[in-house]
Amino acid sequence: MVSAILLGSISTVVDTSELQRQAFNEAFTQHGLHWEWSRDRYRAMLAGNGGSDRIAEYARSIGEPVDADAVHATKSTIFQRRLASADVRPRPGVAETVRAARDAGLRVGLVTSTSKENVAALLDAVSGDIDANAWDVVVDSSRVERTKPDPAAYTVALRELGLDASRCLAVEDNPGGAHAAAAAGVPCVAFPNENTADLEFAGVTGRVEALDLGELRSLAGNR
Repeated sequence: MVSAILLGSISTVVDTSELQRQAFNEAFTQHGLHWEWSRDRYRAMLAGNGGSDRIAEYARSIGEPVDADAVHATKSTIFQRRLASADVRPRPGVAETVRAARDAGLRVGLVTSTSKENVAALLDAVSGDIDANAWDVVVDSSRVERTKPDPAAYTVALRELGLDASRCLAVEDNPGGAHAAAAAGVPCVAFPNENTADLEFAGVTGRVEALDLGELRSLAGNR
């Protein structure tokens, strides 16, 4: 039986993918970089690592030196500002699933590779729909040495929940997150966002367009 539902990124809660892309492009302008990531280019990038790694890899691919950490720090600040000012709502079924899981006695976690500040901005943005106290565990990049696709974030969550991986179900919106869950032994359901919908999610137990606790339990082999 599933004892915990673990949402694997802030974009499993709110589809922030386009806000992220726009924040990257604004940060490039602020740093004097003549870069602009189109939706098609950004979608292709989402199959790999995120954050400053994505910036560094792109810079190497075009042979242009850049302080990837500095650009990413600017991008994060811009993203948090955009998220605070945007009219965002949880993705279909997310708030209802969190509440239903809590009512059913399941644990609920947010297990991400993003920063503590991004998580705080996300939780504040959805506070009218999802109580901040609804989360039994929250893991962000400050709590691990290696981010996804490394399984460390899930390892931390499992340890804090005191649960075996087989009793949890991850919900991930990108292939790297699904890989991290699988590497930790956690069954995973794909919940793609608008920019990862065309990507392949290897090893998942199913794919959904909206969250529903009953469907998640069914996909995990529970009736």
